[in-house]
Amino acid sequence: MTNLLSTVLIFLVVIFFQGFRVDVPLKNRNQRGVGNSYPIKLFYTSNIPIILQTALVSNLYFLSQILYARFETNVLVRLLGVWKSEGGGSKPVWGIAYYISPPASIGEVISDPIHGLLYFSFIVAACGLFSKTWIDISGQDSRTVAKQLKDQGMMIGGHRDTQEPLKKYLDRYIPVAACFGGMCIGALTVISDVLGVIGSGTGILLAVTIIYQYHEIFAKEQAQGNALGVLGM
Repeated sequence: MTNLLSTVLIFLVVIFFQGFRVDVPLKNRNQRGVGNSYPIKLFYTSNIPIILQTALVSNLYFLSQILYARFETNVLVRLLGVWKSEGGGSKPVWGIAYYISPPASIGEVISDPIHGLLYFSFIVAACGLFSKTWIDISGQDSRTVAKQLKDQGMMIGGHRDTQEPLKKYLDRYIPVAACFGGMCIGALTVISDVLGVIGSGTGILLAVTIIYQYHEIFAKEQAQGNALGVLGM
């Protein structure tokens, strides 16, 4: 029952944070009186940071297990991770692999606070870094977004019709939303793992963000359909 309540709580918290956004006011330079806005959400890069972080950890686990199976007594290999067979599988019990693995419960965090602290720091830092890096790789950075909006004829009211003022305005929000949003996702992942949600913290966050994205797409298409229906009348 506790796990179920924890899962529901995390669902509600993630949905709550999904609503945090800043709308950048825009106007069309070609059509007077026509305005729009560009939304910058707190989770600007969505679930990408946690996907990349999970992939990084999975590859490190895989490499550590292979090396430990072959060179169990090697100091560097043991520093990377010491593994113990348990319940038909293996789990890290020491080394880097252990300290970046999620604590099983709050009790484990209390009994080994260094593990909990290092795990929290690693997840939050990795998600923030991956999120910040992803906007440059995927073309979601301020300069690219400003160019796209300018090509669509959009500009910020009260500013010159150039790309640079728009970029400077977006610089106030996009890098912060990407980095801080990624860190929030990392923190929620840690909290989910410690609370013992059903599945895992990563799985819960991925599920919620994907469901929320589909909900937004459905709501947008429904709104467009209603607008077309009114025009048809």
